[in-house]
Amino acid sequence: MLHVFPNARRNARPPSGARIGSRAGSANRSPAFSTAVPFTVIALIAIMAQMGFTGVWDVLDGEHNALIALSTEPKPDEIVAGLGARFFITETSIKPYSVGYPIQAPLDAFLTLRREHKLSVDNVERIVVKLPEDGARIVNARSMPDVNCQHIIALALVEGAVSFEDSHSYERMADSRVLAAKGRVQLIPDRTLMDPAARRSGLVEVTLRDGHTVSHFTRHPPGTKENPLSTERVNEKARSLMTPVLGAERTDEVIGRVNALEKLDDVRELRPLLAG
Repeated sequence: MLHVFPNARRNARPPSGARIGSRAGSANRSPAFSTAVPFTVIALIAIMAQMGFTGVWDVLDGEHNALIALSTEPKPDEIVAGLGARFFITETSIKPYSVGYPIQAPLDAFLTLRREHKLSVDNVERIVVKLPEDGARIVNARSMPDVNCQHIIALALVEGAVSFEDSHSYERMADSRVLAAKGRVQLIPDRTLMDPAARRSGLVEVTLRDGHTVSHFTRHPPGTKENPLSTERVNEKARSLMTPVLGAERTDEVIGRVNALEKLDDVRELRPLLAG
């Protein structure tokens, strides 16, 4: 770890070519220009350190250190706060639906209403989706199907679910039934939903053909630390993505083994299950 962390900072991509000198004659990007490092890069850096690559030791010290570069009010003590007791991997968000993130909450809200009120193309007159203004701008009538809120909600109305294949299908965007349903969907940017504590909420209001109106508000998208998925729902998502590739039997075996990972003697035992 002595060399992994400084090299992770050093490989953060800067928006300019600015560099600063460093000890032992090596050149490092200035942390003042650093941004986040992808997990894959960190994994590569770990391998490099294992092979003998080194890095500067004082990346967190000095006038222009990594902490100052990434925050106007750095709090170094937070690096070790809860060490051994709080595990951030458990707070990682998992998207249950294969759609743009601003659509996660409204899609969850609509599918909840669809289940609870038996909604269908035959009894729905109008669907109003309200999103925080910034999220609405991202997903309003976009050309890509998985980031087009109106299309995804229409697809959910027609199918009752949104699969990975359907959410990425341009053919479904031209489907006459989906287009007809999409004509009933209205997206409204709502400034009152701009809440720093719930940045990706969604409110869905459905007017039925008999005049009744039902609504549902999802404050935090499912799969966030505030609204975590159950093991069953995580398995459900994994199964939907893996089955077309591995087949049902092998997929179930992989899921079963991963859910009991602590009982696995050697992670290489998973390799035959994942091989093509």
